[in-house]
Amino acid sequence: MLKEFKEFALRGNMLDLAVGIIIGAAFGAIVSSLVDDIIMPPIGLILGGVDFSQIFVVLKGEGDFNTIQQAKEAGAVTWNIGLFVNAVIKFLIVAFAVFLLVKAINKLTRKQEAKAPEAPPPAEDVQLLREIRDLLASPAPRGR
Repeated sequence: MLKEFKEFALRGNMLDLAVGIIIGAAFGAIVSSLVDDIIMPPIGLILGGVDFSQIFVVLKGEGDFNTIQQAKEAGAVTWNIGLFVNAVIKFLIVAFAVFLLVKAINKLTRKQEAKAPEAPPPAEDVQLLREIRDLLASPAPRGR
């Protein structure tokens, strides 16, 4: 059983999948930083100094809360609209990046298909042998 597991774990597909997951997680962290640290602060400034990560509605609980953390510590139930907006933007960025990747891969595969060389014509002796074979396979003409 251990031998089978080792063969399974060391297959090329499993290693490719592991590498993909690791790179995907790192890409997710980069996108999160891009949205949280680069994209949303200027948008918040344009909208009057709004911190999108702190836009929320208190659904249950009393008090005036400045942050989601304060509301949660007081036991309030919040509807975190800003965090949702950030998540949607992150998703759109990742989806666009995946689209560009798939588009590039499709373009490369089309180029490879277009460059695929045609099969060279058969050698002259092979062509003659095929003609002889075809003549022998055809019915003989009837004599007069």
